[in-house]
Amino acid sequence: MKLNILILADPFGKPSYAPRLRYLCNYLTKQGHQIAVYTEQFQPFDFPHAYPIIEKPIAYHSTWQWACQSLWSLLTDWRNRQFSRWVKEQVKEQKYDLVFCTTFSTFPLRAAYDIALEKNIPLITDIRDLDEQVPGAQYQSHRQWWAKPFSRWYKWVNIRRRNHVLSKANAVTTVSPWHVDFIRQFNSEVHLIYNGYDPTQFYAEDVRTDTFRISYIGCIYAFQSTALVEKAVQELNLPKVELNIHTPDCQPIPLCEVGNELRRSSMALVLTNPNAKGMMTTKFFEAFGCEKPILCTPSDNGLLAQTIRETNAGLASSDIQEVKEFILEKYHEWQHNGYTRQAVKDKEQFSREKQAQQFEQLFFEILKH
Repeated sequence: MKLNILILADPFGKPSYAPRLRYLCNYLTKQGHQIAVYTEQFQPFDFPHAYPIIEKPIAYHSTWQWACQSLWSLLTDWRNRQFSRWVKEQVKEQKYDLVFCTTFSTFPLRAAYDIALEKNIPLITDIRDLDEQVPGAQYQSHRQWWAKPFSRWYKWVNIRRRNHVLSKANAVTTVSPWHVDFIRQFNSEVHLIYNGYDPTQFYAEDVRTDTFRISYIGCIYAFQSTALVEKAVQELNLPKVELNIHTPDCQPIPLCEVGNELRRSSMALVLTNPNAKGMMTTKFFEAFGCEKPILCTPSDNGLLAQTIRETNAGLASSDIQEVKEFILEKYHEWQHNGYTRQAVKDKEQFSREKQAQQFEQLFFEILKH
């Protein structure tokens, strides 16, 4: 049975451009399913795709217009309502078997619910992050001074809007056991599908280097810090050691080069926070796929630390002495071999191919009911 699936998503953004969604779309297309992805225009992207991605043009041309629209959206849900009307117009002549919506927050859940209701087809929502998993309002993209007085209100309003749609969905998927337990209060049909690594990009290969590189690749949020690893590197004062931080705004790496950069690295840095809940970041899985030693600091003292321990992926610690000892151990390995390689366990369970199969199976199960 081949499906026709309408996919709604939050905008594609650098540095990773929604890897969970991209791999799923590639997999579904290869399986012969018909898909169409609708999203908002945000940043240019150049990744190859054999399926249509239709972007709603931005409706503002200045920071002032964006600020006004953001405030109006807070009051009236304008952004979601506008997107809903636009997608409805685009797909009014189309027939779909189901609507799949993936988001890190709230947008575009309302549009997905509206269209599923109008077309009388199932709705499956995929929640990659929850505002409640980190302290404060730190996943909100607006950091301008004028927006700060509204941050708590913004968070409260969007959580209410999110929970309303979650309660109406035929099924919800999410990324960690903590997320599953949290979402179950709104919808009992919640399923765990981990984030993971694309095996075509993130695979192990021994690359000899002249420098011991500790690499971080990705965004750094307000609740994350490189201070502990910087101090450890400084105190060790080892020759030929580099701490390379690659963010979208500082030493960015093209998407197609992330796997190569990890393979050239001697250690992968993963940043988290003891107050973060269920944060199974894609950065961990990509380094895991490349079988590079992972240094997670400070430790979340939770699921990520447990997974690192159970899969022998590296070290999760907030203790600087432990961090220094781990760096020194891997440094000696690099001195001897010219590269490092971590003997990870249960690697296949976190392959995105397996996870895409889980999504496909869930789609079929929902349509049977």
